[in-house]
Amino acid sequence: MNLIRTAMLLASMTALFMAIGYMLAGTGGMVITLAVAAAMNLFSYWNADKMVLRMHHAVEVDERSAPEYYGIVRQLAEQAGLPTPKVYLIRNDQPNAFATGRNPQNAAVAATTGLLNMLSYEEVAGVMAHELAHVKHRDTLTMTITATLAGAISMLANFAIFFRGDRNNPLGFVGILLAMILAPLAAAMVQMAISRTREYSADRGGAEICRHPLWLASALGKISRGAGRIVNEDAERNPATAHMFIINPLSGQRMDGLFTTHPATENRIAALQRMEQEFQRSEQQVRPRPADRRSDRTDDGTSGPWGRDPGQEPPKGPWS
Repeated sequence: MNLIRTAMLLASMTALFMAIGYMLAGTGGMVITLAVAAAMNLFSYWNADKMVLRMHHAVEVDERSAPEYYGIVRQLAEQAGLPTPKVYLIRNDQPNAFATGRNPQNAAVAATTGLLNMLSYEEVAGVMAHELAHVKHRDTLTMTITATLAGAISMLANFAIFFRGDRNNPLGFVGILLAMILAPLAAAMVQMAISRTREYSADRGGAEICRHPLWLASALGKISRGAGRIVNEDAERNPATAHMFIINPLSGQRMDGLFTTHPATENRIAALQRMEQEFQRSEQQVRPRPADRRSDRTDDGTSGPWGRDPGQEPPKGPWS
């Protein structure tokens, strides 16, 4: 159902984009806007991930530079049946994370130093599982296309300020005014609706990957509180990327309404708690042992579920 809803919302945004072109320049304008949208989407398909990572000053890390963080992502990717994505670290005190990339073979996940410092090992695993669920569902590509179309619609509305448009359209000059005022608002609403739909889906998918819904639920509570009191300057300068984060990194976004990029955190936590109850009722569910970071040794003495030596204190990453 979420996939169908997302497809319908994307189709609505595309139709809105073409309608604005028609209002501004008639049939020719509609054709031109379609061509522009195609070109922008093609560029975004190949380059959006690199652009977003640069915007947030993300630095790639590996097993040597961030062994524990990288190990979590690698193990979860294996459990999800995905290739290990590139792993990035963002030196920012606000706890947050996002995923990007056009497909699972060209994906990247990024977490802030604030998130790695604030959350427990299991909570970080829950967050990374959420981001890998976005990769698995190809949400990163969907959200890139959505952001591109929304930006293009706003650009066309700005053109209407300087050009009179095609007054021979069915609504005349009123249609041009509507395009100027309502089109960007409608595009933003569609973009946010798609984002909220995909966040619920990624929460569930992430809980299935790590097999502990409460890990993610606990993480969401901490991230939401941290994001509410710590400003993310890079996100404030690039608000178009806000929908990519696990929790809205911008200030003043708390309601689960039409104008928020994320569902209310309380609603997401409640859904994960219900999922935990489902897991508990499932006798077939195989789950790794929880919480104690030194108690993951298996019966044969090998390392625990996250691939670290359970007999030693986990190594410190560059965020320490």
